Amino acid sequence: MFKALLIDKTDAGYGCTLAELTDDRLPAGEVTVRVAYSTLNYKDALAITGRSPVVRQFPMVPGIDLAGTVEASEDPRFRPGEAVVLNGWGVGEVHWGGLAQRARLKADWLLPLPAGLTPWDAMAIGTAGYTAALCVQALEAHWAAQGVAPGSGDVLVTGAAGGVGSLAVRLLARAGHRVVASTGRPQEEAWLRALGAAEVIDRATLAAPGKPLQKERWIGVVDAVGSHTLANACASTRYGGAVAACGLAQGLDFPATVAPFILRGVTLYGIDSVMAPRARREAAWQRLARDVDHATLEGLARTIALAEAIAAAPDVLAGRVRGRLVVDVNA
Repeated sequence: MFKALLIDKTDAGYGCTLAELTDDRLPAGEVTVRVAYSTLNYKDALAITGRSPVVRQFPMVPGIDLAGTVEASEDPRFRPGEAVVLNGWGVGEVHWGGLAQRARLKADWLLPLPAGLTPWDAMAIGTAGYTAALCVQALEAHWAAQGVAPGSGDVLVTGAAGGVGSLAVRLLARAGHRVVASTGRPQEEAWLRALGAAEVIDRATLAAPGKPLQKERWIGVVDAVGSHTLANACASTRYGGAVAACGLAQGLDFPATVAPFILRGVTLYGIDSVMAPRARREAAWQRLARDVDHATLEGLARTIALAEAIAAAPDVLAGRVRGRLVVDVNA
C-alpha cells in the first residue's frame, strides 16, 4: 500500500482526496520509483482544484515533479538504489505523477539526480527552477550570438516572487547581470535583493494596457506572467533584445502588436518545459546544481506534508505563496 493524492471525476463531481492504493494500480512503465519529495506547482494546483482542465484522464495522481530512488528497473540506464529526478512529460496530467509515495514511469522521462543535489534540493528547484534555467539558457544563447556581455543592461524578471521568477533572479544575478524584479508583493523586496535583484519594481507598472512601443530598457526578459505584462515587456525591450516567455499568471492572452519585432528586432522565445529534449534538460539541471546552493534553496522553499497539499492549492493559485512548496510525500 502507498499513499497518494487521487483526483477523480464522477457523476458526483470533481474531487481530490488522500487515498491509500495498492501497487497493482500503478500505470505501465519501465522504472518504479520510491518517491521522496514532490512539489506543488501552479499546474498541480489547477489540477487539484479543478479550476482548469489540466487532468485529461481519470483517476489521476497529480504532481508534475518528483525526486526519489529507483526500486526496480527494466531499463539498463537505471539501477535500484539510484537517485532520480523527473519533470514534465505529461506526468500528473495523462500519467500518474509525483504526489504519491510510489510512481511507475517511462525510463526516457527520468534523469539521474545531479551530483551535489539532494532529493529535497531537486524539488525545491522543481519544474519552476528547471523552467527558469531553460529561460536563462535561451537568453544567454541569444546574447552570445549578439555579442552582449553580462552587465550590458537591465534584465527584467516578472512574477519575481514566484517559483520561476525567484530562481531566474538567482541564476541571472549569479551570471553577472543587473536584474530588475517585478512583483506585486512589495514586502518581498528584501528577499528578492538577497537573491540578487538590483532593483524591485511594482508589477502595476507593467500590468495595464500600454503603448505598442515604449522607452527601450531591457536587454532581456524572463516572463512568467503573460497578458499585458508580456506585451509591455516586449514593447520596452531594447533593439535586438530577447524575451523568454514561460507562464500565464496574468492571462493566456497576448495583447500586443508586431512593432517591437519588426522595428526593433526583438526576439520572443517560447519556453516549454514539458517536452524539452533530454540534452536541454540535462544542461539545465547541471546549471542549477552549479549555481543554486542549498542555503539559497532553504530560503526559497518550505516543506509541507502530502495531506496539506490539497488545502495549499488555492493559495498557490491566488499568488499567496512565496517561492516554492516542497511536498514530503512520506510525512
